[in-house]
Amino acid sequence: LNDVFSNFFHFDKIQGHAIKLTRDAEYNLDDELEEGLLDKMSKGLKQRIYAEPVRLVYDESMPESMLKVMKKRLNVSHHDALIPAGRYRNFRDFIAFPNVGRQYLENKPLPAIQSTAFNKHSSVFDAISEQDILLYYPYHTFNHLLEYVRQAAFDPMVTQIKVNIYRVASKSRLISLLINAAKNGKSVTVMVELKARFDEQNNIEWAKVLSSAGIKVIFGIPALKVHSKLCVIHRKEKNKIVKYAHIGTGNFHEKTAKIYTDFSLFTKHNGICEECDSVFKFIESSYRPFNFEYLMLSPINARDTLLDLIDKEIQHVEDGFTGKITIKVNNLVDKQLVDKLYYAGRRGVKIRIIVRGMCSLIPGVAHFSENIKVISIVDRFLEHPRVMVFGNNGNEKVYISSADWMTRNLDQRVEVGVPILNNKLKQLIMDILELQFKDRTKARLIDSEQKNTYVRRGNRKKIRSQIAIYDHLKKWEGNYNNE
Repeated sequence: LNDVFSNFFHFDKIQGHAIKLTRDAEYNLDDELEEGLLDKMSKGLKQRIYAEPVRLVYDESMPESMLKVMKKRLNVSHHDALIPAGRYRNFRDFIAFPNVGRQYLENKPLPAIQSTAFNKHSSVFDAISEQDILLYYPYHTFNHLLEYVRQAAFDPMVTQIKVNIYRVASKSRLISLLINAAKNGKSVTVMVELKARFDEQNNIEWAKVLSSAGIKVIFGIPALKVHSKLCVIHRKEKNKIVKYAHIGTGNFHEKTAKIYTDFSLFTKHNGICEECDSVFKFIESSYRPFNFEYLMLSPINARDTLLDLIDKEIQHVEDGFTGKITIKVNNLVDKQLVDKLYYAGRRGVKIRIIVRGMCSLIPGVAHFSENIKVISIVDRFLEHPRVMVFGNNGNEKVYISSADWMTRNLDQRVEVGVPILNNKLKQLIMDILELQFKDRTKARLIDSEQKNTYVRRGNRKKIRSQIAIYDHLKKWEGNYNNE
């Protein structure tokens, strides 16, 4: 500090104190019709610079006189959140720190697993034509998805690529591949969600880059965020257009794919691919009627489909059979679905849930939710996929989805859930969920008293589900050629 300021100010002593000011992140978009959404968003984001402060964290060694000046200049009153703290508080930066301690303090690396289904073919389209392929990040390598887009960009038989972007990496290989595809004469459509929270500015810049490359950029529906993770490819085969689709639970983001767990399904199934293609048509022309038989699409049919699937499990119980529901989501707070699960549990349906974040359902209450078990797993990877398994009297129905069980995700966003039709892949997902319910290291039991203690191991084998899943997938891929 002395070197920085000594040429400009005369002082006897100089000190520095860290602060962190958090402002209201909301912004308002005006209704001027002559302005496009891109311009509106650019103006709207500037409101954050001058937004109302909601929290001021400051160095507790800061002199009282300095704090008084800060409060006055930043317009922070004593009623607002004023939090004294140490000198360093941006914990996200610690992720990039090297381990300067002992080796056992650091997680051992888990090299990304290659998909045998993809690797046995030189063409991704041949691989997907043979059967549906499921990847589970970060255990599987994200490069398979990038290769899917790369080959589409250069394959002379590919005519169109459609993808929707919610969050992408700052140096996105996916964006580069899409630009290459456009340069190679492909018709490329990219749906960019400008309202992706805290990625708005990044997405505005990406939209400009894509548009300047000759790519058709669409911004979706003003009243609905597009949160789905789709990539549809049109390919000419035997003089007709065949469609391939990717449906995922996570973003097309190379960095988060290394630390978030997420599923990616690649399929050539005609019905699913046609409906994925229709999602893009819905985004551009939401006033048109669309019918979805396979996809669970918010806000069209997702809520009704989920309620219907729960009702069928209740009916199985009433018919003298077993009703089972297994759910894995980030957040479970939608009142109608929570109430429906309570009702199903009271009718005898056995319900198991994995929730990483918010959960407004209270399990284990006698005569009310005693048939419902909820756990939460927080470990080295962030648990991010949304999965639903309905017992269906022994013929399980398995779905992966981009939607949490929140009102906004079901009614105010474009979200896509897809059924897993391949029996091997259904079993793989169910095996993964079972390993998580067997976790005796990182799983917490959500209870009616909100103590949320770790699941007791007792005399059972110590299982850390994320490591067990990695080992299971390695074995599964190794056995692929033997089946």
